[in-house]
Amino acid sequence: MSSAEVRAFRRGDREQLTELVNSHAAAVVPGMGVSVSTVLSSLERQPGEFIEDPWVSERVTLVAGHRDRIAAAAHLLRHFPDERAGTAARDVGEIHWLLFWPEAPAGNPCWPDAAEAADALMAACLRQLERWGVTRQQAGGELPVRGVYGVPEQWPHISAIYQRAGFTHTGHTEIIYLARVGDLPRPAGVPVGGLSVRRSVGMNGTRLSAVLGGDVIGYIEVETFEEGERLSRHGGWADIGNLRVTEQYRRRGVASWLLGQAADWLRLAGVDRLLDYAWLDGTDPGGLDYADYRAFLPAAGFQELTRTRRGWDRTPQKA
Repeated sequence: MSSAEVRAFRRGDREQLTELVNSHAAAVVPGMGVSVSTVLSSLERQPGEFIEDPWVSERVTLVAGHRDRIAAAAHLLRHFPDERAGTAARDVGEIHWLLFWPEAPAGNPCWPDAAEAADALMAACLRQLERWGVTRQQAGGELPVRGVYGVPEQWPHISAIYQRAGFTHTGHTEIIYLARVGDLPRPAGVPVGGLSVRRSVGMNGTRLSAVLGGDVIGYIEVETFEEGERLSRHGGWADIGNLRVTEQYRRRGVASWLLGQAADWLRLAGVDRLLDYAWLDGTDPGGLDYADYRAFLPAAGFQELTRTRRGWDRTPQKA
């Protein structure tokens, strides 16, 4: 029988939980992390997910450990089984994230190995999913940290415990990229005669549009991180929300020119790190061909940070 205690999260656990979250986040995105208040807020709701967050009917946060040390933690969501939730999430019970310390010093009785606590926690999570009686069970690693979601390749201990519990990766894989804003290209002149830039409010941040003769032939949207994160000591962060160029103007330098315009704007905002994302295979739901995009990003100065697997499913056990 496990000696690890599994119980509901208590407010007094907040510092240890934040340390667990930030340690996992920093293994994926350098220097990235969040404050205690951001972690606590994310356990209650996700204000940035204004479409999907209202689909959630119940939230449960569990921790596991020995004595006063939190060795593992998990956050679970239950979605409405009817029209109050979108089709993709309807009657889904989800391990939104599960984390535990993968390493412990050998022979230290005050710092026991977390594997036992993690297994006990997973068993408790599965019992919770079964009690909810949901028709679909899913898992992931959607931390309240930009650029950290799915199960990144830096978390082999998480993918292993999901697989032991019967979860299978059935979704897609995404690549997360990072660039220094100062390294992004700034093409001399304009790639197309008469091209100008127009700044406006976009769907995912500030939009910089390439305008030719009154027509928008492309745009880029960049969003700075301002949700109370504990940002890197090396400066501010942002990510690319959208980058689109009209078909007839592709491969003419318009995307690189837009990226240069965004770099100039971000430098004025004190941002020096920029994230972007691409699916490993195929085309995303918005129609972007990621084969071309994956070729464009390294050429533009981005480096691959990680690959992360999204979409883990498990068949509910029959009563």
